Amino acid sequence: MQPIYPIKLAPHVVTPIWGRETWVLSTHENGSCTVQNGVYAGMDFAQLYREQPGLFGTACAGRKFPVLVKFIHARDDLSIQVHPRDSDTHVLAPGEAGKTECWFILQAEPGAKLVMGFAHELTPEQFAQSIEDGTLMENVAQLPVQAGDFFHIPAGTLHAIGAGITLAEVQQNSDTTYRVFDYGRLQNGQPRELHVAQAKAVTDLVPYAAEPSDEYFSARRLVNPSGTVDENSFVSLVVLAGQGMLTCSDQEPLFIAEGDSIFLPAGLGDYAVQGDCEILLTHV
Repeated sequence: MQPIYPIKLAPHVVTPIWGRETWVLSTHENGSCTVQNGVYAGMDFAQLYREQPGLFGTACAGRKFPVLVKFIHARDDLSIQVHPRDSDTHVLAPGEAGKTECWFILQAEPGAKLVMGFAHELTPEQFAQSIEDGTLMENVAQLPVQAGDFFHIPAGTLHAIGAGITLAEVQQNSDTTYRVFDYGRLQNGQPRELHVAQAKAVTDLVPYAAEPSDEYFSARRLVNPSGTVDENSFVSLVVLAGQGMLTCSDQEPLFIAEGDSIFLPAGLGDYAVQGDCEILLTHV
């Protein structure tokens, strides 16, 4: 029987042109986490998923690990972009999932905004024309944000994170992004690649009106959560703020602090966070 204990993960860090991403729960081939403690210490998290699938629960059995959790720190505006659905197999790379996601806004500078969907419904022809003639930004909806806001972003929604925003993102396990507009920025002296044809094929050309959904994952922002991890699913605890102790059945207490990512394997049993911890809790 495989050892079961709270697993602390070291993140994979990405530094794109606009800021920084910290992938704190990831098995993706573009950036997997690393186990920091216990008998699995030093193991790539994707390797752990392949070799010890029972730790992840029956809800994950026989498929690609379903979620990816990250922090996003936007120093500059992100590109205007869209992600495909699972059903968009005509544009998806083999084996890659669609990307529905949700955002928990942690910090936002005064005046910070998101691009989220369109200000009004467009026809495919109008969308294509606005990309070609540079008027896309005149047609998108821009939403002011503040710390504490939450957004559920279904695949197919045109969107962008604005400068001065820090957020936690829970998403399907995908790294597929189709950029439509990037403000004319250069990287290494060249414009960044755009994916206009793919975006035209998958974008919903309507105003944003998404409702939260647990279709792909459940994600909640809680203070000092407690519960039971059964055989169905792992539980991911990412500390958004504060510090405290994590206690689990038959385990030594574990100190946790802001930025820590703790993976509770399926079947671990009862757990509780004590102290003053704001937690992003995710499971499937």
